[in-house]
Amino acid sequence: MLVAFNKPYRVLSQFSPQDDKAVLKDYLDIPGIYPAGRLDYDSEGLMLLTDDGKLQASISSPKSGRYKTYVVQVEGEPDRRALTALQRGVELKDGRTLPARVRAIAEPDWLWPRDPPVRFRKTVPTAWLELQIREGRNRQLRRMTAAVGLPTLRLIRTAIDRWTLDGLRPGEYRTEEY
Repeated sequence: MLVAFNKPYRVLSQFSPQDDKAVLKDYLDIPGIYPAGRLDYDSEGLMLLTDDGKLQASISSPKSGRYKTYVVQVEGEPDRRALTALQRGVELKDGRTLPARVRAIAEPDWLWPRDPPVRFRKTVPTAWLELQIREGRNRQLRRMTAAVGLPTLRLIRTAIDRWTLDGLRPGEYRTEEY
């Protein structure tokens, strides 16, 4: 079984309770499934869960080369220099990232409101990017955008390889073929 889940903002990517934070078991009551990878507490979007250990390893392993697609709201206006740096790979404290696929996009029309909303500052513009990466380092996209002068305000994973978020509202899930 493979489950596509739209993880809401401020939900931990685990079933075990921790402090008073929301966890996967607050949304999914399907025995025997486990996350195939993680998504940060303050990130939203597609998570895949499965009861198939080999599939779980294949999806979550950086060696699989599967692209993960994100839409990212950043603080500031991306210029050619910043986009080129992301496309070539960015030097982080734990080494250089692999090149990312990146493009500036309009704010998605399917976007749901976030609670609490993203902070708004009248004097600082924001922009949206679509980024695709094949790695999964800790907080990688946030560190990459910060390194090029574009701090991340909101991050939503929309796809993992061929599996997409399409049609799922936050907290909803569906079973998928694999």
